[in-house]
Amino acid sequence: MIRRLLLPDGADDSAMPLLLGRALRAFADGYVAILLPAYLLALGFGTWEVGFLASATLLGSALATLGVGAWAHRFHYRRLLLGASLLMAATGFAFAVNSAFWPLLLIAFVGTLNPSSGDVSLFLPLEHARLAETSQGEARTALFARYSLLGALFAALGALAAVLPDSLVVVTGVTRLDSLRVMFALYGLIGCAVGLLYRRLPEPHAEELRLPSTPLGPSRRMVLRLAALFSVDSFAGGLVVNSLLALWLFERFDLSLSAAGAFFFWAGLLTAISQLAAPHLAKRIGLLNTMVFTHIPASLCLIAAAFATSLEVVLGLLLTRSLLSQMDVPARAAFVMAVVTPGERSAAASFTSVPRSLAAAVSPTLGGALFAAGWLAAPLVACGVLKIAYDLTLWRVFRKL
Repeated sequence: MIRRLLLPDGADDSAMPLLLGRALRAFADGYVAILLPAYLLALGFGTWEVGFLASATLLGSALATLGVGAWAHRFHYRRLLLGASLLMAATGFAFAVNSAFWPLLLIAFVGTLNPSSGDVSLFLPLEHARLAETSQGEARTALFARYSLLGALFAALGALAAVLPDSLVVVTGVTRLDSLRVMFALYGLIGCAVGLLYRRLPEPHAEELRLPSTPLGPSRRMVLRLAALFSVDSFAGGLVVNSLLALWLFERFDLSLSAAGAFFFWAGLLTAISQLAAPHLAKRIGLLNTMVFTHIPASLCLIAAAFATSLEVVLGLLLTRSLLSQMDVPARAAFVMAVVTPGERSAAASFTSVPRSLAAAVSPTLGGALFAAGWLAAPLVACGVLKIAYDLTLWRVFRKL
């Protein structure tokens, strides 16, 4: 029953641990993105430090993903995924027991924390490459849609779990800071559970061992062009990662932690629902058109939210954005996997992710600085304008492919 729900027709059973692992990681990322600024503010840090630490997490993820692109073709994906899950566990436990800024900054840089609404971790290229091997054609797009759906749905549930620290304070009487530490320890436990799932992944077949001697070959030019464009999109998205969007709602509307958790739950739920429509839309209008023409209206909603004065209007615009903004994710993943050779898929996933992560690593610091300077609308407007420019350029460059 679970297999029929999660795996589309034509997909191999070996994709199941990857889908379940993605769900668990998304749940942890969902509440961490909201609790990270609350935790840092509770420790006495300011908005600039929040943005700087968010940048460090993304920069560290970018460098780790770059390593995957350069060297992953020399190792079996199972070993690399197990190592990544161990790093996730260590990150959560280490973050829970530290209070000083510099140790936290180092942990954020080396570890797997994700302050954004999407997956920018070193897990991503490894899982994408393996998923691409378990399906073909339309089944591949459908499988990536299920992968994105689980990520969005469980990220929404994770956002809802952001209210747990307040409940712990009421029920147990612990301090709010200690209740936040418990949630980071839970993140570490989830990393352990992900590792157990990855232990079920199969050993490679003989043909999987025939890997290219270089990470990228005939598809190098295509991958570099895609990476350059994706980096613009990610730089823009980094200006309003979930942690900074939560901070914006805290600062501008004095939104409570429980209300923020409820909002991000519904936003994530709408994002999850949109993933079901993505493969059907892509089948009708193509992968590229799905990527572009769902993204532009989402960016317009974000720009409008920056100038709205009513909290209800702002939340409505942001929820509409959530319904549209991530429909490009499964289409983008399927597009990248389709335009490169099978042996280059891991490297292609990495090298299209790295510039995205590097670009996204810079912008949260800029967004936090703009918030600290009192320019609360600037990050949202800049994000929307840059994303629209990216969409139009992407369509113009690849519309004939």
